Amino acid sequence: MSKQSPNVSPLRDWQQDLHDRSVPTVSTTHADRRSFLKASLTAAGALLITASLHPRRARAESSSSPGMLGFFVRIDTDGTTHIGARSPEIGQGVNTSLPMIIAEEMDADWARVKVKQMPMALKKIDEAPGIAWKYGPQGAGGSTSIPSAWSDLRQVGAKVRQLLLQAAASQWEVPVSDLRTEAGVVIHADGRRLSYANLAASAATSAWPEADVPLKDPKDFRIVGTAQPQVALREIVTGRAEFGIDARMPGALVAVVARCPHFDGEIESFDASAAKQIPGVREVLVLPGPKHGEPISANLATGVAVLADDSWAAIKGRRALQIRWKPGPYAQESSASLDRQCAELLKGEGIRCREDGDFDAAREAAARTVEAVYRVPYVSHCPMEPQNACVHVEADRVRIVAPMQSPSGASRVAHQLTGIDRFKIDVRMTRVGGGFGRRLSNDFVAEAVLLSKLSGKPIRLLWTREDDMRHDFYRPFGHHHLIASVDEQGAVSSWAHRLASASKYYRRPNVKPEDMWNPEIYPDDFPAQLVSNLRLEWFAVDSGMTRGSWRAPAHTANAFAVQSFIDELAVATKRDPVALRLAMLGEPRELEYGGHGGPVFDTGRLAGVLRRAADKIGWGRDPGKGRGLGIAAHFTFGGYAAHAMEVAVADDGSYRIERCVCAVDVGRPINRSGLEAQMIGGTIDGISTARNLEIHIRDGQVVEGNFDRYRLLRMADAPDVEVEIIDSEADPAGAGEMGIPTAAPALTNAIFAASGVRVRSLPIGPKIAAG
Repeated sequence: MSKQSPNVSPLRDWQQDLHDRSVPTVSTTHADRRSFLKASLTAAGALLITASLHPRRARAESSSSPGMLGFFVRIDTDGTTHIGARSPEIGQGVNTSLPMIIAEEMDADWARVKVKQMPMALKKIDEAPGIAWKYGPQGAGGSTSIPSAWSDLRQVGAKVRQLLLQAAASQWEVPVSDLRTEAGVVIHADGRRLSYANLAASAATSAWPEADVPLKDPKDFRIVGTAQPQVALREIVTGRAEFGIDARMPGALVAVVARCPHFDGEIESFDASAAKQIPGVREVLVLPGPKHGEPISANLATGVAVLADDSWAAIKGRRALQIRWKPGPYAQESSASLDRQCAELLKGEGIRCREDGDFDAAREAAARTVEAVYRVPYVSHCPMEPQNACVHVEADRVRIVAPMQSPSGASRVAHQLTGIDRFKIDVRMTRVGGGFGRRLSNDFVAEAVLLSKLSGKPIRLLWTREDDMRHDFYRPFGHHHLIASVDEQGAVSSWAHRLASASKYYRRPNVKPEDMWNPEIYPDDFPAQLVSNLRLEWFAVDSGMTRGSWRAPAHTANAFAVQSFIDELAVATKRDPVALRLAMLGEPRELEYGGHGGPVFDTGRLAGVLRRAADKIGWGRDPGKGRGLGIAAHFTFGGYAAHAMEVAVADDGSYRIERCVCAVDVGRPINRSGLEAQMIGGTIDGISTARNLEIHIRDGQVVEGNFDRYRLLRMADAPDVEVEIIDSEADPAGAGEMGIPTAAPALTNAIFAASGVRVRSLPIGPKIAAG
């Protein structure tokens, strides 16, 4: 661990830094698409490295910021190395891990590195759609930040190193082959040394390598694979880190919105006269929402916005509004009605998502058949930082500063609502106080854009906690009907997963009804290709709740059902739960996997984390009366994770997690400390959700509005999580979502082992209910 950890400069310092140094701008219109790195000398004499990724590395999803400079590396003459972090920092640690990749390949002195958040940047290209990422993908979702950056950023660092080697070779008049690098210095074979700081000015004039350059042998890594503290850690713990909610624009009005509480409801009438009498209130505006059945492509709901000088005046003004809401077509929807709908749907036939072999014949011939139904509720993202955005729409440009997971989505929605060219939409990312998939949607940015456009003023939009919890893109609700049969030899001969759920594709533009099942069941997930007779079937639940991506999307729900059911099957057939899983996985091999995280699913790697978790928990021992061991393992987005827990259940039904082990294999670890933190955070979130969390519906409205009724896990109930990292030579996968899916089933399986009570409906509650 380095003695000095890098820092992330606050947003205002980053902007001032660009201004003070008179950094030249790389043209987004005429940039050479085949050029990977470009260099120029700043006014301060520092080496500036900018990047323009080759189209094969670019993603279609992108946006641009005219006049803004994005760069990966700058070496100052005092030896400080600045490295840009391109992806949004939502707490997953990419502002540390991504710069570590560059620093490793360029052989930077990590103790002298400072990290800077890059603005979003696009470039124009000749190929359709005519626009691409300028610096590589700049989003945070699906645990993609690391795998999408691994190859690209290694080359960035390697080419910086090559540039410095060429500068030293020129100064010493020796061949590059006589030189090597080490922690911020170039070293000649005879022992002479030149620091990167001394080479910065001459390196800026060196010729750039056009082709890829050789990369380090991983055995020589000094930074990648170590444990480093998160950058800006001091700022975070001392309250000086800047989040979106801290952003300000000169002359901005604060806006809060009263949104219709009814699913697809409308405004029947409203009176704003009292609100306009509140000192500081400047304007009251109507925000039209999407009509029933229309795609949600901008703001989420119809509302009335109050614009004021400060947040207190805006909130008081909103309270003074007299609004009569008109309920929509889902006025009778409730949590109970959704449960009844699922039960009825599962009596019929749904969409066949996968059909291998002959499930019906195998079931008919089986020695034994086991069935169970599991319920997974709607849950909210509830990030600690509610939604917010600063936006200024002018005649020919838009400025956006907000905590986002999809900055390109913010650019697109601003273009859609204003018609302004995307290269004139400046998008700035801030540190995010929790994303979890919620900020993949940009409805809050859309609201701020609309209000700025209507008012002609810069807008600082704020959501309250109640706004955030009652107007979310919730994790989908569903009932999972699992059926499995075993033959005379005890092998699993058939398997069916029948899911009735409210698709997260609800009201997503350009999605056909027959494709709504795609985000709900992943057809190549375990045990596909491991059971000869397999049926996956989906039933569409009609619900007015808006749905979206929630940490590992369908994996959280499906892993709970599948991993719980394997335990039930083990009990029914008198087999050890770990042994049954290993038998189903079979010999280590790579299976085709067409979903996100593919192209392969490695049964050996999943078995590896299963065995590691089992070994660490002491699987097979008798934990004593009222105690039980539970286990679960799952493949998520290219990574493999398993949880093993020991649970104690008291006579009154209360329970406590005595031990919790999480084993993870995400390929080559970048920052071991960050990976461990992600697994701990995911585990705690998974336990919190399984134990307590559900969004209830009554009369077509969300019931919960704050943490008094939506009770997150308390510290006293949280276990210490023991993280076991599997060292691997495979290319790295992400880690943000891998710790979630198996936490709930490991917990409920342990509860069954301790008490004999099978939990099939989430949340569990603070006490288990017998029967």
